[in-house]
Amino acid sequence: MALNRCEFIGNLGSDPDIRTTQGGDKIANLRIAVTERWKDRNGEKREKTEWITVVIFGPLAGIAEQYLSKGSKVYVAGKWQTRKWTDQQGNDRYSTECVLQGFDAKLEMLDGPRDGGQQRDTGSSYGGGYGAGGRPGDDLDGDSIPFAPSVL
Repeated sequence: MALNRCEFIGNLGSDPDIRTTQGGDKIANLRIAVTERWKDRNGEKREKTEWITVVIFGPLAGIAEQYLSKGSKVYVAGKWQTRKWTDQQGNDRYSTECVLQGFDAKLEMLDGPRDGGQQRDTGSSYGGGYGAGGRPGDDLDGDSIPFAPSVL
């Protein structure tokens, strides 16, 4: 038996980068800052930030596009994945990402709606699939998107 799961709480470093496949499916790329704070043995405050790349596929990508922006605080849960690619000079490169795809992917907005609760008009629709919690059967209309943190 194997387990491949990653979970992070952090803040977006920039607006989501949204792409659309030839088939019309959305893909959202996020960079979130996960900051750890502690006091060292001298009692001085210390801080370390890790930048996590998150790739979101399917209906959750549309939710990220519509509701997230730079600074948004989010909880994400998905699969940890490393992919290999070749750069322009022919060198092998590697990227490790938290991938949100499928029924067990989770995206939760932890800091409330942006723009005073007004939706950004992106022209996108949610269609069927998974809601903000990433669970089958979640209702996808704008009134049901949870902005309050849930018990993790």
